Amino acid sequence: MDPNSISEINENPYITKNPSSQRSISSVQSIQTTSSTELGGPKPLRYGSVGPDSMRLSTSYRDINEEEARLVYVNDPHRTNSSFQFAGNSIKTSKYSILTFLPRNLFEQFRRIAYLYFLVIAILNQLPQLAVFGRGASILPLAFVLLVTAVKDLYEDYRRHRSDKIENNHLSMVLSSESSNNFQSKKWKHIRVGDIIKVSENESIPCDMVLLSTSDPTGVAYIQTTNLDGESNLKTRYAKQETQTRNLENGDIGVIVIKCEKPNRNIYGFQANMDFEGKRVSLGPSNIVLRGCELRNTKSAIGVAVYTGKETKAMLNNSGAPSKRSRLETRMNREIIYLSIFLVTLCTVVCISHGVWLIKHKDELDLIQFYRKKDYSGSEVENYEYYGWGMEIFFVFLMSVIVFQVMIPISLYISMELVRVGQAYFMIQDDRMFDEATNSRFQCRALNINEDLGQIKYVFSDKTGTLTENKMEFQCASIGGVDYDNGKASCEDGGIEYSSVQVDGVTLRPKMSVKVDIELLNLSKTKDTDEGKHVRDFFLALATCNTIVPLTIESSDPAVKLIEYQGESPDEQALVYAAASYGFMLIERTSGHIVVDIQGERQRFNVLGMHEFDSDRKRMSVILGLPDNTVKLYVKGADTSMFNVLNNSSNTTNKNLTKPTQAHLHSYSSKGLRTLVIAARELTLSEFQHWQSSYESANNALMGRSNLLRKIAISIENNLGLLGASGIEDKLQEGVPEAIESLRTAGIKVWVLTGDKQETAVSIGYSSKLLTNEMTRIVINNNSKDSCKRSLEDALGVCKKVKNGVSGTINSQLALIIDGSSLVYVLDTELEEQLFELASKCDVVLCCRVAPLQKAGIVALIKKRTDDMTLAIGDGANDVSMIQRADVGIGISGQEGRQAVMASDFAMGQFRFLVPLLLVHGHWNYQRMSYMILYNFYRNAVFVLILF
Repeated sequence: MDPNSISEINENPYITKNPSSQRSISSVQSIQTTSSTELGGPKPLRYGSVGPDSMRLSTSYRDINEEEARLVYVNDPHRTNSSFQFAGNSIKTSKYSILTFLPRNLFEQFRRIAYLYFLVIAILNQLPQLAVFGRGASILPLAFVLLVTAVKDLYEDYRRHRSDKIENNHLSMVLSSESSNNFQSKKWKHIRVGDIIKVSENESIPCDMVLLSTSDPTGVAYIQTTNLDGESNLKTRYAKQETQTRNLENGDIGVIVIKCEKPNRNIYGFQANMDFEGKRVSLGPSNIVLRGCELRNTKSAIGVAVYTGKETKAMLNNSGAPSKRSRLETRMNREIIYLSIFLVTLCTVVCISHGVWLIKHKDELDLIQFYRKKDYSGSEVENYEYYGWGMEIFFVFLMSVIVFQVMIPISLYISMELVRVGQAYFMIQDDRMFDEATNSRFQCRALNINEDLGQIKYVFSDKTGTLTENKMEFQCASIGGVDYDNGKASCEDGGIEYSSVQVDGVTLRPKMSVKVDIELLNLSKTKDTDEGKHVRDFFLALATCNTIVPLTIESSDPAVKLIEYQGESPDEQALVYAAASYGFMLIERTSGHIVVDIQGERQRFNVLGMHEFDSDRKRMSVILGLPDNTVKLYVKGADTSMFNVLNNSSNTTNKNLTKPTQAHLHSYSSKGLRTLVIAARELTLSEFQHWQSSYESANNALMGRSNLLRKIAISIENNLGLLGASGIEDKLQEGVPEAIESLRTAGIKVWVLTGDKQETAVSIGYSSKLLTNEMTRIVINNNSKDSCKRSLEDALGVCKKVKNGVSGTINSQLALIIDGSSLVYVLDTELEEQLFELASKCDVVLCCRVAPLQKAGIVALIKKRTDDMTLAIGDGANDVSMIQRADVGIGISGQEGRQAVMASDFAMGQFRFLVPLLLVHGHWNYQRMSYMILYNFYRNAVFVLILF
């Protein structure tokens, strides 16, 4: 903070001088339940964040006992690793090594039973007594096919090795206690648990580390988690004030011991305690930054490594690259077994017939034409390659196998590969799958599963960036009971308002412009009327009640700079851009204050406290110290939670505004808009002081911290005055509703698996026509195994009633909505069977707040229990496990990096391309390949039977 802000704090009676409250922003996190996962020794892959025998209490509600904890001595990796050698920080994503390549690759190739058959034929043909064809000629076809496939696999794994090498040899600044406590460059693979690491702006985080300090005086760091959860917006993380105030770069560390939970896959949860100079401080998800994230808008951050290498949450959520095989090839293996049995039968008949012929002509064998048993060419008469009638019968059997080998031709596999190349060409050149926005065509990255595209039964789709463009647009607002719809009245130039402010001779302008309502714009400039004050309060709430970070970027005009708003929620971005367009421009934010330019007048607001959004309250709130030394609480949230906390008993204004606002909300929702309700109230000095003391004690609690903070938030968020509501459109990609309808008409079930909040996913479900108002919705949100079991049983009962028409809705469609915290207790447990039974009876399934590996677990749930083909489609790094687990994986080349594309079997630019891909190309690929296989089998059967 600057000196002015310090004097301002001293003058404000609402702000105490308690140093632990200087960093006012703190979050009430909705922490997904997890438990530690042991890493010693191989274990079956679990897709939930906990095992079936794990504790049922959330980590937020219990302390860490000694058996579950790992001790990290800060800046003392030798002591940290002395009792137990933790994993190093090197990673390995490759499949082969120099020693394992040949045996493992041959093993994978010989999973094709036909290859074993050809190998046996080639071996038999090497025996002189059985050599029907040339010895070399019999080996060459099989050797050629094996060599080509091996070279392809070797090249793919070489790329993985090269990527691992680059990743492991990245450099980071690590504090070296052996060289006068200076930061020195160190390769990522040499980092150990306990090392203190310094990360600069725009650098990637090398391991999971607890923040100790940042370049921001208040300990704030901004993190981009695109590689982890697919979201491109910035997240806020904090260093504790106890370590933030120490000069870590000069070795002022002291003795710090962190006791944290064992490594686990839950990317949304973390629990630890930090012992520092006799004081114990609690750590949570807001104090840890994970491997793969990037530091943004913060010059530097210093942290201590707690999880490294394969124990990091990012690597634990990487299920590895499996070897995918076409379902048709699997079916062919079975058919080849049948053909082999038929071939053996033919050869048996031939050898038995030969034995009968030998016995019948045993007296004529010496001189009989074409068989001549005796050799008269020498001085002595000898048997001419005759081994007795028993061996003769056996040799005839083996020779018959060689002669009839064409029954299972190796040319079929070569023909299949050539056909797949042609099919890939047709798909790549299809203009219906050309994305003009990115100027990219369809990519066929795996040739061996083209025909599986025509047999898909389940489609598992990500939401953000796959179904949507991840671009929110402010559309309308209801303020003071009046509906201000941008469509009714807008600016003459198309409704675009360019709001700007002057700062040090430079014009600041929002990066994105918003269509504004002229009437509402004029009203927002009015100060002396109650209606005008109401509107100004509404937009001030939009500009301040958020976690948005304003970033200044250059523009083509040197005299103009653009303000880009970054934050965890695209909804918040849209609301802040809307407020800026109406003259309430957020231009600065720290953890202690924010600065808003209101109609050309810059005002500073002290952030006295913040309760972030959680799935229980379904709202967030911020407590601001206003310039006139008053304190005000601003709250925004879902309508289902907001109308219950309004002051309708003594506030007649609220009573008059509630009904029209609810009517406007219903209208917005019917249009598929995302809605939020905005409210506020002024706090008295006693109310604020009571909240502050309660907040401080709850924030320092070692057990049940999240629950205590939630209760404090609920206690302050009441008796609110209604300001209004907003309507935001999350723009779907072009053609998404029509594509989903086409897929469902074709009998394909579409499931959406997203890391977003439940409200967001449901809203997109309606706008994409995945959900309809006629559907019966089943919602499962639980935090214990017992409650999950009861919910699943109740849901199965509802399904039975709906399907039997007991509830009065005959043949009503069912939609299942389940969150990630519930899946923690369902996946990998006996409840999986109930979930599968419930999901199979539902027409639509929406999974919200799911971790990357839980997405793969949902796919595995279907694959393990049905023979139906599955397809997964996504665009972010958080979709990689799901894409690799499905029978067919498709990556969207979108705005969230290329990890999904690199891990996929096919890549394309838009979700709607699934329709021509599956219903046109998939159909023809499967039919043409099937006809070719059948033609080869029948043709060769004719040849063999003629020979027979």
